[in-house]
Amino acid sequence: MQLTFRKIILADAAALAALSHQFGYSVTVEEMRDRTEQMLAREDHCGFVAMAEQQIIGWIHGFYTFRLESEPFVEIGGLVIDESFRRQGIGQQLIARVKVWASCFAVQKIRVRCNTTRTNAHKFYLKAGFTKSKEQKIFDLIF
Repeated sequence: MQLTFRKIILADAAALAALSHQFGYSVTVEEMRDRTEQMLAREDHCGFVAMAEQQIIGWIHGFYTFRLESEPFVEIGGLVIDESFRRQGIGQQLIARVKVWASCFAVQKIRVRCNTTRTNAHKFYLKAGFTKSKEQKIFDLIF
């Protein structure tokens, strides 16, 4: 299988949404199109897809962020690989593209947040070289 990688384009929205459904995210194609358009308009966000035989089989979204109290970093906002193509190094290749992109911001760290129930993803990130730095609870305020 020959893989190719490229930046996300707006026309990818349907494929990105379909892959997101495999992870339990109920994003519509229209919502994904709107979000992709917003991502593409920002220089501090990046997105890449992995393709096999002209089909999108994975995607990654990264963004530059900073906090007043700590050093800036790039965060992976999402990484999804089609369940039929997992455990073939595709996720690590997508992470490598975000690392290259992140170098433009002169950051020392890439961070990813992962649901506590996704134990296979935890193993993947540890194998990819990430280290567990903390656990936290997330609180949302809907208004």
